[in-house]
Amino acid sequence: MFRERFTSDLKDAMRAGEKLRVSTLRLMTSAIKSADIEARPAEKSPIDDAAIINVLAKMIKQRRDSAEQFANGGRPEMAASELAEIAIIESYLPTQMDEAATKAAVAKAIAETGAASPKDMGRVMAALKSAYAGQMDFGKVGGIVKDALK
Repeated sequence: MFRERFTSDLKDAMRAGEKLRVSTLRLMTSAIKSADIEARPAEKSPIDDAAIINVLAKMIKQRRDSAEQFANGGRPEMAASELAEIAIIESYLPTQMDEAATKAAVAKAIAETGAASPKDMGRVMAALKSAYAGQMDFGKVGGIVKDALK
């Protein structure tokens, strides 16, 4: 699904002369091809849509870090460029869950895995990652899971 959409959107952006969108889509396609190559030894090439979502989420995280570094370094134009790329990449991801929905998903995952203590956090996080890939910020979810398992 994603691959065809990227190709179609890239052609449309090229026709429209949207330079930032074209370059961002090319970066996304390149990152996905790199992930395909990494998956070859495991006989899982090409990667599926869930893995593509993970690649895009990783790209967003990298750009957020870069934008922060540029902002701290006095380069607001570069930070703005990174934030513009983030907006384009995010448009391809599923919508992010709000805090209430995230807490409900955490409670459901805890119940399904039978987690009772912080030692079970790994099982809960694995269940959440498989069920909600790309839909929640797992950096923040870790704290919610930890609080719920106290």
